[in-house]
Amino acid sequence: VQLQASGGGLVQAGGSLRLSCAASGSIFGINSMGWHRQAPGKQRELVALITSSGSTNYADSVKGRFTCSRDNTKNTVYLQMNSLKPEDTAVYYCYAHIIQTLFRSNDYWGQGTQVTVSS
Repeated sequence: VQLQASGGGLVQAGGSLRLSCAASGSIFGINSMGWHRQAPGKQRELVALITSSGSTNYADSVKGRFTCSRDNTKNTVYLQMNSLKPEDTAVYYCYAHIIQTLFRSNDYWGQGTQVTVSS
């Protein structure tokens, strides 16, 4: 199983970016998917989580600005980031809890994509 993230880049404060992350490989189903981020010198933190039924959870710092969604037909999770702030600068990692067989499931992580917000 692989998770391939894309969509990071450099943007000015107040701008928008959309991250995508597609899962591929031996996949029977996917439970939760989401995004974490890690800024320099800080611990990795949860940004957004979406369940298989579409329920979402967000970090307080991004509520109202970020929207997490998924396309189950494409095994893909998205993160729409609006009103970006310099403090959103970090490497963003996508995540998925993937069911491979009836008795086997694991957490998988993407390679990370850099988001830089200039002031």
